[in-house]
Amino acid sequence: GDPAEPKGMVGAFVTHLPYPMTGAQQRAVSEILTDMASPVPMHRLLQGDVGSGKTVVAVAALLAAVQGGHQGAFMAPTEVLAEQHATAVRQMMQGIDLAADDNLFGVRGVEVAVLTNRTPAAMRRKVSAGLADGSVDIVIGTHALIQESVEFCSLGVAVIDEQHRFGVEQRAALRSSNADGSVPDVLVMTATPIPRTAAMTVYGDLDVTVLDQMPPGRQPITTTLAHSEEEVAGAWDLVRAEVAAGNRAYVVCPLIEESAKIEASAAE
Repeated sequence: GDPAEPKGMVGAFVTHLPYPMTGAQQRAVSEILTDMASPVPMHRLLQGDVGSGKTVVAVAALLAAVQGGHQGAFMAPTEVLAEQHATAVRQMMQGIDLAADDNLFGVRGVEVAVLTNRTPAAMRRKVSAGLADGSVDIVIGTHALIQESVEFCSLGVAVIDEQHRFGVEQRAALRSSNADGSVPDVLVMTATPIPRTAAMTVYGDLDVTVLDQMPPGRQPITTTLAHSEEEVAGAWDLVRAEVAAGNRAYVVCPLIEESAKIEASAAE
């Protein structure tokens, strides 16, 4: 049958989205909410191409933890990604209220914090205190989240983006970050299509959800190889045209600095 409609804050979040969720996203949210409601800690892998909408599903999971009176942590592979995700999640949280008994209105906004190695010391202390006393609801960060000084009041769910950069030890560290010894639910996200056999060895302990549907309006991604000099020149023409139109282009180089050993183009 159809996936159950999410209720409460998660339902408000889904309703507030500027576009309807795809069927695959609804299924994923439904599976995750079912897992989170069960007494056994969730251990799920969410797999889907770039652009398939994994972040929205992850935010629904974070909110489900907050709705249950717990906290959510989102672990990103880089500081820049952590900061970008935090900006996006704060925008998504606007208009979503949380019951609160510490103010006259009886509600407050969802408190989203960032924690990376770039976070200034004073801010880091403030975020750490908020995680320990429960006033920070959602924290988005890098592996700085699993340093020994970070303790949660009640971590309900940990979302880990791009698993292959984080080992099993890091997952274990996040799972043991609650002072009372309770184990949070864990959702691992990856854009890498993993063959079933490899998934069994790398993620043998995880249930798998696949986002196999792109949100409407997403253009399919085409990949082409530029072999001849003319084709390479054409690729740069495309870059110029896109940049002139106000869009962005990414150039990925195999090296950051030039190397005497490897003859390859360097980013610098």
